[in-house]
Amino acid sequence: MLAIVNTCEVIGLDGHLVEVQTDFNPRAHLPSFKLVGLPGKSVRESAERARSAIRNSGLRFPNKAYVVNLSPADIPKHGPSYDLAIAIGALAATDQIPLHALDDAMFIGELSLDGGIRHVKGVLPMVYTARQRELATVFVPQEDAAEAALVPGIEIIPVRSLGQLVEHLYQLNPIAAYQSNSAAQRQSSATGDGAVDFADIRGQEHVKRALEVAAAGNHNVLMSGPPGAGKSLLAGALAGILPALSLEEALEVTRIYSIVDMLAQDAPLIRQRPFRAPHFTISQNGLVGGGSAPMPGEISLAHRGVLFLDEINELPTRVLEVMRQPIEDKTVTISRAKGRITFPANFQLVGARNPCPCGFYGSPQRRCTCSPNQIQRYQSRLSGPLLDRIDIHVDVPRVDYDKLLGEKKAASSADIRARVEAARNWQMQRFESSAGLHANSDMTVSDIDEFCSLRTDAQQILAAAARKLNLSARSYHRVIKLSRTIADLAASPTIEVAHITEALQYRPKFDNRPTGGMRR
Repeated sequence: MLAIVNTCEVIGLDGHLVEVQTDFNPRAHLPSFKLVGLPGKSVRESAERARSAIRNSGLRFPNKAYVVNLSPADIPKHGPSYDLAIAIGALAATDQIPLHALDDAMFIGELSLDGGIRHVKGVLPMVYTARQRELATVFVPQEDAAEAALVPGIEIIPVRSLGQLVEHLYQLNPIAAYQSNSAAQRQSSATGDGAVDFADIRGQEHVKRALEVAAAGNHNVLMSGPPGAGKSLLAGALAGILPALSLEEALEVTRIYSIVDMLAQDAPLIRQRPFRAPHFTISQNGLVGGGSAPMPGEISLAHRGVLFLDEINELPTRVLEVMRQPIEDKTVTISRAKGRITFPANFQLVGARNPCPCGFYGSPQRRCTCSPNQIQRYQSRLSGPLLDRIDIHVDVPRVDYDKLLGEKKAASSADIRARVEAARNWQMQRFESSAGLHANSDMTVSDIDEFCSLRTDAQQILAAAARKLNLSARSYHRVIKLSRTIADLAASPTIEVAHITEALQYRPKFDNRPTGGMRR
């Protein structure tokens, strides 16, 4: 008898429907279980898990010949999520499950040897695929039901064991469909839980302003300063002023975290913008993604959020340079001999670095001990093309003791976040009819021409600055996008001179004449 069961393979962030076609031959003299259709090692092991789970669930596994084809056969199959579909196929082919119960259904889950159904990763894109293919029901492990229920318009059946599922398919002991608790799943819309409050950071008002502008327009930032100046603290506080994710953005981010198995089972929907801070020893694959079966890297895990690279100059040049294309295109494409996979990578880069190896080049308080060549080599680790893609360059000096001991507090993160959200609302209204635009940093050249209206005197200032600073075309357009964000914070419909001049202040200030240890 032939039985066909639907399951799913996830490639990149997209699911692909896979038919598990099981043919049972009761007249074969020699027992066998052949699994074909490009199964990976973990999928080939599914046969033994299915065999033990069926027998330990009190069901029959006739010791005859089985041929299981995973169709389409040109897609490599990976992971233990095929276990349940293979077991159901074997049961249906041996007439222990009614075939009509398999219609318009998808089966996802790993089997334990006692018949229990265990959690698998990537459930969310699998259920998306089931809805796109107009399937009516998806059977998932009980602990994955909340994640699966994030996809509307499809029935989710949470299953604890293989025996329980068989009883359900025979309508002997039906399992109730999962009812999502939207309040628990969607969590609070508050942002930055646990982040440092800007009110508790003394001094550095110009850096706080730069981070406010960066948060309002999703701009990239590079902070330079001596050790102990507060660069990491300021970057961590940035999480507290970021606006909440929209529902569309939240589902987009949640799909990525589902692939890498980093979702909470009780509240899987991610509502806070990701803040990723990998160590500078991270590899290229760890940063941009990769592997034999490519998985997202840190730049994709930071999608719609922040990627903070502390001690950014310590990262190998090869690792840094691979970020140039994702910063510009908002995606990262991983090419392998078997094909290409694209992951989203619309992240906000925040880097922190010292001005030299010892950290005190240009400091008025402490003498730099580095030679001019050491300083030059250290600063050149960030290439010109990479620096050109960073909108805001800001120096972070050490804070005076008077400010540290003072009792006056600055604006709180809540107050700054309110201004940031107001600026983002302006942008949402502006880009309402433009697909793919969420913040000012997403604008292309044609979008700048359409949405960035400059007053005549602002145009003159920008033209003069572009000639004097020798701005590249990319830098020129980034200044305009940054000016548009500053104007949004000021609730100004047009870009004025003050907005242009502030944006120009955030351009890098190059010093090609390091004086080494005598510089103070």
